[in-house]
Amino acid sequence: MPEHESGDAYVRRSHNMIYICPWETRLRSWLALTRFKEETPSRVSASYVAPSELRRVEERFERWKMTGRSLRPHILSSNWHVPPAWFVPFAAQERCLLLGESRMRVPEAPKGAPTLGEPTGRSRALAAGMRTLIYVTAMVDARARVDAAMPIIDAHQDRAFGLDAGQVGTLREWLASFHPRALVELDYGGLVHLMDDQALNADQSVAEVGVALAAMARREHELSLAMIRRLHSRWRPIKALASAN
Repeated sequence: MPEHESGDAYVRRSHNMIYICPWETRLRSWLALTRFKEETPSRVSASYVAPSELRRVEERFERWKMTGRSLRPHILSSNWHVPPAWFVPFAAQERCLLLGESRMRVPEAPKGAPTLGEPTGRSRALAAGMRTLIYVTAMVDARARVDAAMPIIDAHQDRAFGLDAGQVGTLREWLASFHPRALVELDYGGLVHLMDDQALNADQSVAEVGVALAAMARREHELSLAMIRRLHSRWRPIKALASAN
């Protein structure tokens, strides 16, 4: 657990605006430890964190919470997979895949939507060795897509095929706590190193979720099921690495 909060942040410039996303490493570590304790039996957790150390960290966290500061992190994290609900706020055309020099894929964004743009100068040199898959959208668009998806999932929860209304609802609450002119980014992070170039090029998870929701709204359940099955077949072997020996 860091002794002090990180002063670092992700910085993005888009349309003459600078956006700041604080890392909040200590807060996210506290929250992660809380989830770990809730989800792990004490006889198992003691093998990872000594009970005395756990109590010490929890006491510090309680003192920190008494200051009244927000418990809402600017970054949500998931291990070994991207939760299906996280694809809902984005559109297929907001996808940006970088596989290194001469294999750059930067789609043209619709007018008015934020875009990464073509890197130039030093940024081009940095991007040349970068391997990443991200989506970036405006906060208002992210909220609108989640709001539109909620009644569809609620009405077809028995046929939502893995799109959980609770997870989408939690995501909506998190998005609502930020400035309406903010940006929202989905970053595959280290997952891109578990997928080869062909797999990353073929990954259209956001598009598949979008088609599944549209088909669900039209009661075309076979199409919706086909899209969700395609999504799960892609992520199942990656998620399974969490328990690999």
